[in-house]
Amino acid sequence: MKTNLKIISKAFIIALSVILLNSCASTTVIQSEPGAAKVYLNDELVGQTPYSMTDTKIVGTCTLVKLEKEGYKTLNTSICRTEQVDVGAVIGGLFVWIPFAWAMKYNPTHTYQLLPLQETETVLPYSLTSKLKELKALLDEGIITQEEFEKAKKKLLEE
Repeated sequence: MKTNLKIISKAFIIALSVILLNSCASTTVIQSEPGAAKVYLNDELVGQTPYSMTDTKIVGTCTLVKLEKEGYKTLNTSICRTEQVDVGAVIGGLFVWIPFAWAMKYNPTHTYQLLPLQETETVLPYSLTSKLKELKALLDEGIITQEEFEKAKKKLLEE
């Protein structure tokens, strides 16, 4: 009788441990249309879509997500660990309070639609952008006229 009780209690402890350990991690798959976009998590390149993101962050924490693909607008968003209740963590939390910190998890998938760049939306080199900003500041301060601004801007864009 004592042997059966020991076996049952050990099985219960093992089952509880498995529930507690599994309930800490949450996984979601980041997808994009079109596929094969670069995935950055918190400004760090981690791969390309589809990408499986797993972490053990606690409830309410967010991860910054950036998707980039040539010919498409960069998409910036975040994924927060507040999307679904994690039943395993709630059950574990009934026995030990700590798992309640992981009581929420991510949705299984996150799919994002990337928008194509328009022909007029080309990325200007930094030096050109800064020169145009300087010209605009001179115009705003009244140092140059609108006509001088337009001539200088046209000249910069032609170069």
